[in-house]
Amino acid sequence: MEVKSALLGSSIVKKYWMALTGLFLCTFLVVHLGGNLILLKGEDARLSFNAYAKFMTTFPLIKAVSYLLYFSILFHAFDGIVLTLQNRAARPVKYYFNKPEANSTWASRNMALLGTVILIFIVGHMSNFWYKMHFGDIPMDANGNKDLYEVVVTFFKDPSLGIVYVAFYVLCMVALGFHLVHGFASSFQTLGLYHKKYNALIKNLGLVFSVLVPLLFAIIPIFIYIQ
Repeated sequence: MEVKSALLGSSIVKKYWMALTGLFLCTFLVVHLGGNLILLKGEDARLSFNAYAKFMTTFPLIKAVSYLLYFSILFHAFDGIVLTLQNRAARPVKYYFNKPEANSTWASRNMALLGTVILIFIVGHMSNFWYKMHFGDIPMDANGNKDLYEVVVTFFKDPSLGIVYVAFYVLCMVALGFHLVHGFASSFQTLGLYHKKYNALIKNLGLVFSVLVPLLFAIIPIFIYIQ
């Protein structure tokens, strides 16, 4: 029992889990982005996007992985909160001369804030699209698949709130970018995969990933709104 308690209470173990779940979620981002980019085909994307959505929600292996995804999101968020509280408890009194910007980035000092913004986005995103795809009464397309394309387009082209939804989506993608720019490289470092021979490669790969993926996600609602 003592060993188990020490293991669960170890901040090092929590950091390992943060790194593993974070990298798994990065993989999901790439897969999810690949499917969402279909929307950039405009009206021609309707049938193919709906077919993609049906596959992602009905294929047995994908459904099994999706449960792992939901767990990873919740665990990653919970683990981040616990680590933040532990770090604050370990240093209840701030140093008199404290200049954190001298040896850390803004993103690394605000991972909890960025993570909270992203979590709020995920909850809203799932309620507006995931929930409707699974449980909503939405029309069928010409191929007999649920017309999720129409749901997405209608959401972002709403006459009164469409621009607000697009702006919020883009803002959350900016938060995601900052979250990734620190989290990507630090995950490799936590797992012991950070070495002077390829530190620069990991850092540059993380920077490209942190800019390109959120940027492409942000382009999609903008394109839908202005098309």
